Amino acid sequence: MPPWTNESWAHDFVLLGFTHVPLLRPLLAALFLAAFLAAFLGNGLIALLTSLDPGLRAPMYFFLRHLALVELCFSLDIGPRLLVTLLLPGRGMSPVSCALQLLLVLSCVSSESCLLTAMAWDRFVAICLPLRYGALVSPRHCQLLATMCWLAGVPVSLVFTIWLFSFPYCRPRFILHFFCDIPPLLNLVCADTRVFDINIFVTTVLVMMVPFCLIAASYTGILVAVLRMPSATGRHKALSTCASHLLVVILFYGTTGVIHLSPKTSYTPESKQGVSLSYTLVTPMLNPLIYSLRNKEVKAALKRMCARRSGPHIP
Repeated sequence: MPPWTNESWAHDFVLLGFTHVPLLRPLLAALFLAAFLAAFLGNGLIALLTSLDPGLRAPMYFFLRHLALVELCFSLDIGPRLLVTLLLPGRGMSPVSCALQLLLVLSCVSSESCLLTAMAWDRFVAICLPLRYGALVSPRHCQLLATMCWLAGVPVSLVFTIWLFSFPYCRPRFILHFFCDIPPLLNLVCADTRVFDINIFVTTVLVMMVPFCLIAASYTGILVAVLRMPSATGRHKALSTCASHLLVVILFYGTTGVIHLSPKTSYTPESKQGVSLSYTLVTPMLNPLIYSLRNKEVKAALKRMCARRSGPHIP
């Protein structure tokens, strides 16, 4: 029987994000609106700069543009619904909307994980194999890799979303979270989910740990190559090109790993909401700041854009 004919698709879900602090809802809504706008505008600006400025044509900025676009998708998927949950508590969410939100979250997490791996590979080739950089990191290879990153998580996300929403759900359908995620939805299922649990855990480990191990291997090679450099200036320059990316990797895996790889009983629903907030809204907000504040070329491109918009009287 197709999942859309199941009774599970006939009743709305209700998100109960941050119901444990009802008096703080207006303040939280204002803070989250500011974070959403910062993430939206910051990532939009990064995507625009890396698309239009001729000084940002290196493969590193090509991948940075795609990372910013993934963060934009993440923010648009989570932010508006979070504000509705805070300002209009108790408002229902159709199963189709919930399924689409879950599908986009899973796809974005997978794409971001792959893009961070591609960026680590770019830095590895640039520092460890500089003479082969032009051949290995060609525009065609970059476009192919970016396409693979965008599409990598879609089949798996689609399979698990359809599978999860084919289960019968108990009522009332109150989701103890601010967005539709797998663990809180599983708590509402009125059926045996052990096979699903095993499959989702194995897939999560593969999707999270394989890219992480590749990133760790890339940085191990980078560190070995940097330590062999005779010049302190060369070592500093090589490491400075990796600092922003490494910080973003730590933010992403430090938060998603806690949520998706920890035992179910490790955290309360309230604490999981806080950790989830960090990778769904806070990290997308911080990424543009990390790359713009620590990168001279991005700051220079921003100054050039501001100069062009200010008028011809500025040299």
